[in-house]
Amino acid sequence: MTEVADVFPRPDDPLAEAVETALSGRSAVVAVGVPLGLLPAVLAARGRSSGPAWRIACRPGVVDALSRALVLGTAVTEAVETDAVRVRTGEPHGHGTGGTLFASPDRADAVVGPRGDRTLATTTEGDAAGAGDGGPRAPPDGVYAAAESQFDAATADPVGMPSRRRLLAGAREVLDDRFANDVATVLASLAPGEFGRTGELSDQTLLVALAARHDHLFRDLRRWVGTDGVGVAPEQEFTRDRQALVERELIESVKMPMGPGRPMLRLRAVDDALLRAQAEEVPTILEGRFALPTDADGRIRREASREDRRPVWERRRW
Repeated sequence: MTEVADVFPRPDDPLAEAVETALSGRSAVVAVGVPLGLLPAVLAARGRSSGPAWRIACRPGVVDALSRALVLGTAVTEAVETDAVRVRTGEPHGHGTGGTLFASPDRADAVVGPRGDRTLATTTEGDAAGAGDGGPRAPPDGVYAAAESQFDAATADPVGMPSRRRLLAGAREVLDDRFANDVATVLASLAPGEFGRTGELSDQTLLVALAARHDHLFRDLRRWVGTDGVGVAPEQEFTRDRQALVERELIESVKMPMGPGRPMLRLRAVDDALLRAQAEEVPTILEGRFALPTDADGRIRREASREDRRPVWERRRW
């Protein structure tokens, strides 16, 4: 399944910029055949517009991918819960376009052109009957009605990711305000396509590292991500991420005997850079450490390890 990180456009992607510009300030937009890579542009434009909810029919697989995309998935769900957008799954738009159409009562914008060189073709009330670049065009109101019909026929699939608001509220309740503030800062600083789940370093790794900066119990972190209404990922998936951080000497897992049964693990940052960094700097620190070569057991090779790392007992405490 295609993930956000695989299809998210470059910051200067001309099609994404054109879509955001074309949609900003519009009202009553109906979109059909929206791919994953254009969703951030649509959300950005919606944030600068008013009026009733925009209706967005995404291509098959998009909503499913959002359930594994922390940054973009929480933003989309937030927009749904505040009735800024309504999201469904439907087939791409046809009739010789690139499969994506954005329509409002007085204007229609269709993605056209070959893959890798696509642009927007715009039709307004004034030029619908002109020859333009491809002969007579359908009036915008007719295109709008067709888009509405296609949206109505699409499937209403819920996004399997909590809204940003519910995610942070759960973090404050189960963990604490400091951790929740770190998560909020990181989510606001990351581009929508960053930290997907296609590689070893994922959004789950990032959450474990943030929890370790505040000495949280691994049990509590997993309880938060598995809570009804949050559900970022299954609780059992975070063990691999914890081990990867330990192997790269970023955190440690301290056994904490707490009555009968197996001891609990407390997450604790042992890397001075991770501990002292501002929250928005944590992703860069993780990317740098995970880029270092490792031995067969996953641990950083000695020649690549930092020689000036301070011992754990000298690290700064919050």
